[in-house]
Amino acid sequence: MPDQPVVEKHTIGYVPPEDRHGKVRDLFTLWFGTNIAPLPVVTGAAGVTVFGLDLFWCVVAIVVGHLVGGVFMALHSAQGPQMGIPQMIQSRGQFGSFGALIVVVIAAVMYLAFFASNIVLAGQSLHGIADPIPVEAGIVLGALGSGLIAVIGYKVIHSLNKVATWVLGIGIVLGTVAIFVSGLPAGFWTQGGYSTAGFLATVSLGALWQIAFAPYVSDYSRYLPAGVGVRATFNATYLGCTLGSILPFTFGAIVALAMKPGIEVMTGVRDTTGAFGTPLLVLFLLSVISHNALNLYGTVLSIITCVQTFVATWIPTARSRVVLSLLVMAASTYFAIGVSGNFISHFVDIVLALLVVLVPWTAINLIDFYLIHRGNYDLDSIFAADGGIYGRFNGQAILAYVIGIIVQIPFMATPLYTGPVADRLDGADLSWIIGLVATAPIYYLLARGRKLAPSELAVA
Repeated sequence: MPDQPVVEKHTIGYVPPEDRHGKVRDLFTLWFGTNIAPLPVVTGAAGVTVFGLDLFWCVVAIVVGHLVGGVFMALHSAQGPQMGIPQMIQSRGQFGSFGALIVVVIAAVMYLAFFASNIVLAGQSLHGIADPIPVEAGIVLGALGSGLIAVIGYKVIHSLNKVATWVLGIGIVLGTVAIFVSGLPAGFWTQGGYSTAGFLATVSLGALWQIAFAPYVSDYSRYLPAGVGVRATFNATYLGCTLGSILPFTFGAIVALAMKPGIEVMTGVRDTTGAFGTPLLVLFLLSVISHNALNLYGTVLSIITCVQTFVATWIPTARSRVVLSLLVMAASTYFAIGVSGNFISHFVDIVLALLVVLVPWTAINLIDFYLIHRGNYDLDSIFAADGGIYGRFNGQAILAYVIGIIVQIPFMATPLYTGPVADRLDGADLSWIIGLVATAPIYYLLARGRKLAPSELAVA
């Protein structure tokens, strides 16, 4: 196999066997290292600061949410080596070339939200390290660092996370020990309590954290040789992402209980971890710059997918990806500076809203890949202007998707809307469970009689 270029040459096209490289264990370090970062720390703290749980119930909810959500995330990851194409392009096999735009646009918005949120935290981390540096300047520096990594692409993203797994993993464990060694505040063990609404909301945050990776997780496994298999890809991804997420989420809950009221969580990290405070902020700053490149990378691939849908003859190059990365980075930085003062409330609102629209897509994609097509798709049709055998719109998938969203409405509990069932359950959000349970069988029943193309039947 020839040496891989420094700047990734592929965008949304099929990765041929001669360009495949890497080991399946790289997926563990990628997803473990990616999740040791400020944003999961802040999100884990929400179980205490927003939903009022005590430490025990918060940790239980965090573990349950990630273990359940991680199953779906890892099943998406396992598609990468088998298909050799990005996840959003592969969705054309379920929704049709134009129908898939529904999900692609939603995914792009999600990536932008995470990218903007992460560079806000980069700015807050840098400000916490050196007070004279304003948060806005830190946001700009964080965006520039992530942009450079995203421009280089797949190979450097994997390489950086191999280092991050060890450095950040050890760092956050030492930070946790430091909180307990330095002395816990009065009431640490008695703050908060159990509530069904708070517990389910925290479970939902953990599950969504995992499901939120689903639209792009296979982008980082598509370069692996197809022979690595579904099981090995699933296991490496699942263990890396769940363990890597549970650790910082739990750390965030501990920090929230130990810090003084009314301060930012990242400031709380510095104040509660003693001598480890500043080194941890430095590590988190480097982490958010590194892993936030995934969000920028995913945004750009989604935009390219949208454009290529309407201009099928366009063959996007590395230059296209670089130019789009710079434009998206600039726009996101401008937005992040504007919302940095009210970051947490904006982020939680976005997370809870995304849960409603991501869950039905996840169910449809997984049912179609594993039970309907069994991993065998006609690639020529996926890249065809008219969608080939998949057409421009697949009414079966779109109908199941719409139903999957509608059935969640009575069970939703978000800052924007609370459904009647959720209201009777004191705000407990069961919508994502209902969405999964309803969408999967509906789509299976609609699609199981779907006619496969000869190219699919040959290996089905």
